[in-house]
Parts: sequence; structure tokens; C-alpha cells
Amino acid sequence: MTGVLTLHRTSVGKKVIMALTGCILVGFVVFHMYGNTKMFMGPDEFNKYAEGLRYLGSPVFGYEHLLWVARLVLIAAVVLHVWSASALVTQSRKATGGMKRYSEHKRHTSYAAYTMRYGGILIFLFIIFHVLHLTFGVVGYAAGQFNHPGGGNYDIYNNVIYGFQNVPISLFYIVTMVFLGFHLFHGVWSMFQTLGLNSATYNTLLRGLAVVVCAVVVVGNISFPVAVLTGVIQPV
Repeated sequence: MTGVLTLHRTSVGKKVIMALTGCILVGFVVFHMYGNTKMFMGPDEFNKYAEGLRYLGSPVFGYEHLLWVARLVLIAAVVLHVWSASALVTQSRKATGGMKRYSEHKRHTSYAAYTMRYGGILIFLFIIFHVLHLTFGVVGYAAGQFNHPGGGNYDIYNNVIYGFQNVPISLFYIVTMVFLGFHLFHGVWSMFQTLGLNSATYNTLLRGLAVVVCAVVVVGNISFPVAVLTGVIQPV
């Protein structure tokens, strides 16, 4: 029992925490992207989806109860993911002979380190901005342009379109999605290895799965601002 409770202090424990929280976050990113594709089905379908999220589990659960549970789980996953990543970097630097090993492998790991470390920082900042932008509407909108959901008003469709009509914000979104793609590819692949799913028999399949997840998420997410900027999707 003591070993389990102190597992988070070891590098293996931190890697497991990072892998499990990464799995939660990847699942959310895929689901979130899939749900947003309903934008292409028109405002009625997309607004029904947005409203349905707030009534998940009804009538057993009340309005937004499960949605807030999901939000709290995601917040915890983000915090633990960032903590474990930071702790592993610090632990690696402090390890005996760490600088020597870093020098020897820098050429091989610099690309992964860049996309995971600095890309991760960009993604973390983007999450904060994304919530302030499309969830709460406190940035990126003209006065009275954002329709706060609730009370039968679920005009999320127009919220998203007006939000992406801001060109700098859409470009920031697109650039971040590219970094998210690199982060996902390396992260999903590393997650398989950490959880012991890296046998030679399945390596090709798992690497291919990581590529597919990365491509689907990036292309799907980028399609939303591009569709708005090109006029494929317009406000109603």
C-alpha cells in the first residue's frame, strides 16, 4: 500500500500519471472535435448538440451536473499532466550524469523536446484563451455579440462563427492545432510505450494509430476556422 501511495514520487509513477491523464485528454479532444463537426449540419443540429451537453444524464442528473463533472475531471487531468511533465523534466536534469546523457541524446530528442515542451506550453495557454473566448465570450467579441447559453437560448452556432471571424484569433487557433498535432503524435506514441503496449508485433500498428489520431484531430479542428474565414459557414 505504501508503495502505491508513493508511486507518484518515482519517475515511473510520474510517467504513468502523464500517460493516463494524456489518455483522458486525448479522448476529450477527439470527442470535442467530433461534436463540433455538427457545425457543418447547420445551426439546428449544432445548437441541439450544445444544449444536449448541458442535459447529459437527465432526468437523473440536473442541468449541467455531468458537464461540470467532466470539466472538473479535465481540469484535474490538465493540472496533473502539466505537473508530471514538469516534474519529469526537473528530475531528469537533476539525475546523476543527467547533463552528460542530455548532451549525448540531444540531437535525437531535440525535436520531440521542442514539440512536447514548448508546444505543450502553447497548448496550455491556448486552453485558457479558448475557454475565455468560446466558452465565456469575454474576449474576441464585440459588445453584445456573444450569446450566453441558458434559459432556452443556445445560439452556440453563431457564437462560434463570430468568434472565428476574428482573423488573428483564427490564425492563432490554426497554428496551435498544428502544434497540438505534433504533441498528440509524440504523446500518444509515448503513452503506448509507458503503458507497456510497445511490443515489436504491434509497434507499426500503434504508430499508425497515433498518426491517424493526430491527422483526424488536426484536420477536423482546422476545418472550423477555415470554413468560417472562407464563407462556407456563415451566421444566421
